[in-house]
Amino acid sequence: MRVLHLISGGDTGGAKTHVIALVKALSQYVDVKVICFIEDTFYKEAKEVGIDIEVFEQKKRYDMSVISKLREEIEKKDYDIIHCHGARANFIAMFLKTKVKKPFITTVHSDYKLDFKDSLYKKIVYTAINTIALKKIDYYIAISTNFKQMLVNRGFNSNCIFTVYNGIDLEADLNYISKEEFLKRYNINAEGKTVVGIAARLDLVKDHDTFIEGAYKVLQKRKDIIFLIAGDGNEKERLISKVEELNICDYVYFLGFVKDPYSFFNAIDINILTSVSESFPYVILEGAKLKKTIISTSVGGISDLIRNGDNGFLIDVGDSEALAKNINFLLDNKPKIKILGENLYKSVKDNFSSQKMALDHFKVYKKINEARR
Repeated sequence: MRVLHLISGGDTGGAKTHVIALVKALSQYVDVKVICFIEDTFYKEAKEVGIDIEVFEQKKRYDMSVISKLREEIEKKDYDIIHCHGARANFIAMFLKTKVKKPFITTVHSDYKLDFKDSLYKKIVYTAINTIALKKIDYYIAISTNFKQMLVNRGFNSNCIFTVYNGIDLEADLNYISKEEFLKRYNINAEGKTVVGIAARLDLVKDHDTFIEGAYKVLQKRKDIIFLIAGDGNEKERLISKVEELNICDYVYFLGFVKDPYSFFNAIDINILTSVSESFPYVILEGAKLKKTIISTSVGGISDLIRNGDNGFLIDVGDSEALAKNINFLLDNKPKIKILGENLYKSVKDNFSSQKMALDHFKVYKKINEARR
């Protein structure tokens, strides 16, 4: 079986991690290739791990010259399935489908109605285009049962939706620097302090306001803690101003985009995610590789991994009071930080490895091929 994956190539978050881990593990089941439309970090990292990847460069998002190149590639290699990831790939697939008679499948990595929440123009234009493109695709992979239900509620055919949870490569070497070296990079002194961190792009859907408000509540009672924010985005200046207004600048640090995420996870003691919407986020899985406990909002499929009080804590969206309460509990019961982190690692190892993810995808591909005969 031959499968072609299409992705923008400008991806830096969970979609990048997902596709690289998936394609790497899938290679034992199918002949798989990736084509992206931007030569960036994604392309370089995929190359480094031996993935068959090629760039069909787009000069701009609406450059349709790649359609004919993709058609030639598909006809030449006779791919059985075309698998898309993200809005740009979905948009291209909408036109490509009229040129090649192959089944198209797309992975719904996030709530597509919230993907461009921070830009009014993109929210109006790109969200509308992606919604139309999604309706043209033949099959869908939802990252969680919640996301499958979301698609069904929006009128997608449940018989064409498969649920496959994200998985992470637990066997790959981890490259990271020591905690001391990482903190020194940002001139941070964390001696005698617990380090709490969030790794997420700075936009509204990640709700850093709740993280900052939770930090403020904790800092009213104690000062044996610091908070790290890894990520960049449109909300940066507003969030920095909020930290300044709350007078907690000495305890909350904005790191910007961190190119070596495992160095970040190695440096923190407690991992936080305050998102309004998620599918099944890799920041939890990546933290789990280093046995970092998690406090997360209960959105998407996160509750299918996190067992409250056993391998992490779940809070409601926007509940900074619960976030502060759980952080204080862990600081008052520090052995629990390690215990919950180890339990989380075991949960991921048993149920959410990249090998299981790849096998589940292979089963989906087989079903699609059998249905098309």
